[in-house]
Amino acid sequence: MLAREEDVEAGALRAQGWSISAIARHLGRDRGTVRSYLSGERTPGVRRRTGEDPFDRFEPYARQRLADDPHLQASTLLRELKTLGFSGSYQTFTRQVRARSLRPHCEACSAAKGRATTEITHDPGAETQLDWLELPEAPWGGTATLLVGALAHSAKFRGSFSEAKDTAHVVAAMDGVLRRLGGLTKRVRIDAIEGGVLPGTRRLVPAFADACRHYGVGVDLCPPRRGNRKGVVEKANDYLAQAWWRTADVATPEQAQVSLDRFCERIADHRPRGHASVAALAEAERLRPVPRQPYTAVVQVPRKVSWGALVSFEGNRYSVPPAFVNTTVIVSHRLGEPTLEIRSTKEEVIASHRRRPVGSGALARLEGHRAGLERTVLAAFTTDRPCRRKVNRPPSQR
Repeated sequence: MLAREEDVEAGALRAQGWSISAIARHLGRDRGTVRSYLSGERTPGVRRRTGEDPFDRFEPYARQRLADDPHLQASTLLRELKTLGFSGSYQTFTRQVRARSLRPHCEACSAAKGRATTEITHDPGAETQLDWLELPEAPWGGTATLLVGALAHSAKFRGSFSEAKDTAHVVAAMDGVLRRLGGLTKRVRIDAIEGGVLPGTRRLVPAFADACRHYGVGVDLCPPRRGNRKGVVEKANDYLAQAWWRTADVATPEQAQVSLDRFCERIADHRPRGHASVAALAEAERLRPVPRQPYTAVVQVPRKVSWGALVSFEGNRYSVPPAFVNTTVIVSHRLGEPTLEIRSTKEEVIASHRRRPVGSGALARLEGHRAGLERTVLAAFTTDRPCRRKVNRPPSQR
């Protein structure tokens, strides 16, 4: 390939009457190469392809994916292409994306301005950073709420889905995150997290403070409007939303939790971080074991009873008396206990069940509820012939 400067030199010497052989000797190039550039067969600065470009068959897929989602991370798209057979490196892939202009331009993002940042060093086992992450347009409707916890030293993170942000749900989600991370650090860092800090103050909610005392961790609050002080979990939130949520094929919160746990173990933990991977650095965190029993918070959620006198909770269904069909009830359970209670809106306990494994699709119907539902259905049964709908009925004289 001739550079543009060499092409200009060859053109000038040819105009002065030099032969192609003389120009080739002068430039230290092959005569065929010089001849092709002087004849216009080749363009200076553009390397001739030696064969079929292996990326050609992946270009339509990559172009369509980036047209559908211009902000899709390159690493996420590369993983999809590898499942289709692409064997190139990350650098080769990004070079093809730039050279072929596959990513559409976004004017709103191009106008965004950055700010000065620095990386804070954290000792192993010193700090876990917690933060709420809201994931819009959840397949099951509304916005999915996820509590994310990240180890500040290794950047290992885990998440726990939560139906609400009250204190009981914060404690339940925090317990799930700490157990998925594999242990406790000395302290946890939060901002004015909903459910953990009293609104408008820098004081902890009493129940949340008791939970932190139960787990034996100190609490550090970020200064106001200094969210980048917990930059490890903020970066984890961004990576999780872009690399997993945008492409996650899930239909329920239970499926999403399983998919997230698998993503963290198989992909996120193998991210390079300096000279080692996240998983390798996490082994040096020296975490303390999580207490065997979680803090005794009582989680309560409203549910509507189906026509089959069943209440859906955590991917399972639990029975209630047929008198409560099509009404709203409250499902409550205490963390660490094997049972759950279903109460009416008047705080009357109407059913108690053994809690089934989350997402197992189990149906728990008590014998008394089954018999009562059967009696209710049979009592409403009639042998009367349905009314005829297509007869002529003109207005009467009265």
